Amino acid sequence: MSSIESVGAQAVTQSIQNAKARSEPALVAFLTAGYPRKETFLTDLYNIASVVDVVEIGVPFSDPMADGMTIQRSSQRALENGVTLSWILETLTSAPKAPPVPLLLMSYLNPLLSYGLDRLPSAMKKANVSGVIVPDLSLEESDDLKAALNSQGLGLVQLVSPVTPLERMKQIVSRSDGFVYAVTLTGTTGKKTADPKLVEDYLKNIKAHSPVPVCAGFGIRQASQVSALAGMADGVIVGSALIEAIEQGIDPVEFLKGLRHQS
Repeated sequence: MSSIESVGAQAVTQSIQNAKARSEPALVAFLTAGYPRKETFLTDLYNIASVVDVVEIGVPFSDPMADGMTIQRSSQRALENGVTLSWILETLTSAPKAPPVPLLLMSYLNPLLSYGLDRLPSAMKKANVSGVIVPDLSLEESDDLKAALNSQGLGLVQLVSPVTPLERMKQIVSRSDGFVYAVTLTGTTGKKTADPKLVEDYLKNIKAHSPVPVCAGFGIRQASQVSALAGMADGVIVGSALIEAIEQGIDPVEFLKGLRHQS
């Protein structure tokens, strides 16, 4: 990393490393804020945080270009429920307790800019949020946001994909805080199921160059995938499959627990 890793990012890195010390794959869970109901957001968040290592809180957006239909549906429902970035940060700030694991915002750039980069980092810090992932923000355009976040000890997680050229991948991982988000599939989330055998070399190559942990995301649905990917990456990210479990009335805690244990 070209700069000293932020305090928030260090918490994310440490939580992932703690899972490794327990000989478990780190689990990073994605939850759309205010889905399925605005009133149960904190309860849902605490429950999920009790069984994973990091939680990504999805900021609902009207044009989520990297997300498949599952997360689009949850995002639309959250918007209909009146969820905004301001509401998320205010709710987390006024929560009676902080979740037991680090929190990240998963947001497109527009909501962050609308909130204001001048006041966003301090609001995130008050809300016990360790950093942010921005799928539509390129490395070349990320300096202002990264500087603003780092000024408050917060991190910016960067993404790489199977089509990222080697030299660019090296640049991206050197600038990532907390962990590197290794996209395992081309296209949008929830579209296909990742095949660990097809991404083994890709993930090992990222790990060889990354100063922070590497977590694999997109298409992670089954315990067998988690087990296989655990030998190639430091953790896995579960989003669409978790949202689908919630849609189907499945207990998200039991679903997430099941991902770590093959039946």
